[in-house]
Amino acid sequence: MSDMMKQYIEEAESALLHTYNRYQVVLDKGDGVYLYDLNGKKYLDFFSGIAVFALGYNNKEYNDALKEQIDKLIHTSNYYYNMPAIEAARKLKKVSGMDRVFFTNSGAEAVEGAIKAARKYAYLKDGSTDHEIIAMNHSFHGRTMGALSVTGNPKYREAFEPGIGNIRFADMNDFESVLANVNDKTCAIILETVQGEGGVYPATEEFLTKIRTLCDERDILLILDEIQCGMGRTGYMFAWQKYGVKPDIMTTAKALGCGVPVGAFLLNEKVGANSLAAGDHGTTYGGNPLACAAVSKVLDLFEKNHIIDNVNEVAGYLEEKLDMLVSKYDFIQTRRGAGLMQGLVFDRPVAPYISAALEAGLILINAGTYIIRFVPSLVITKENVDEMISILDSCLAEN
Repeated sequence: MSDMMKQYIEEAESALLHTYNRYQVVLDKGDGVYLYDLNGKKYLDFFSGIAVFALGYNNKEYNDALKEQIDKLIHTSNYYYNMPAIEAARKLKKVSGMDRVFFTNSGAEAVEGAIKAARKYAYLKDGSTDHEIIAMNHSFHGRTMGALSVTGNPKYREAFEPGIGNIRFADMNDFESVLANVNDKTCAIILETVQGEGGVYPATEEFLTKIRTLCDERDILLILDEIQCGMGRTGYMFAWQKYGVKPDIMTTAKALGCGVPVGAFLLNEKVGANSLAAGDHGTTYGGNPLACAAVSKVLDLFEKNHIIDNVNEVAGYLEEKLDMLVSKYDFIQTRRGAGLMQGLVFDRPVAPYISAALEAGLILINAGTYIIRFVPSLVITKENVDEMISILDSCLAEN
């Protein structure tokens, strides 16, 4: 490690709140699917900033759109209309089939808004404030108090309890466990269409279909969290579109802005017209012209550059190559995932393999202790997959 990089790391450790155990690298710039540290070392990135940089780094059209907006207008507040927000909402409605959009600054904020909308919808029906929400075990919805309260991992919640209350947890892909938690106070069921942090678990079509039917029968709202698995990552713009199981409320973020902090929750007209009203919810920065210029350009480039077509072309090849590693190494138990959101499940902690890969110029990340997660930019090629597999294979063989 160079003296300069060491100095920056030491300063960070003395100045920043230590809520992350960071890798000992200071990243400096990116281009395409590669990142470079302060020493100029090149890394193939199969993490894309937690599934954020779908278009790859240093995309000129994206960069130019942001530069143009910076020179025009960055922020005005939501007391006024702005063109980028209107255009972004129009395009987001088109690709999602939803009816109403609320722009936030992050995925966690989108989940917060979704929870509030669900509870307000239920409140307007009977005037009660004791409604319950069913979430899934092993889920991850964010770190703010509401999002944390529906995150199905006790270790994330225990120091911050009691949370928002009235939350029950069921098991992913186990409809009977959901049914066992439903009662007259249930107002919403929330789940990730593909669990990310919890281990790259896709919901099954049968599970989603049964939950949708249950929600329709009892006027319970279905909230699908598409923050990590949405925006083309599974080969559909949103993962639920594969099954045609449309939510009442949907959250999105991460690749929505491809690097600019922005999220959104979307509602169907039934919920949009019968939940949050003026004064119920707000945000200073959410939906500002800069963030929405990013969203608008991202959606344009997804269409122009046939991003989802590329996902569907490369995903099968990635699966094939990962399956090869499963067959080759006894300590890799299985592969699971959807599209360019994949996980390799090990019988041992994966941290040593991820560290070895980083040293060899490959950025990977875990999903829990025993799973390596692959969420690369959606512009990767089969050649990039070959390069990744070559590096990872060497690391697996040596460690």
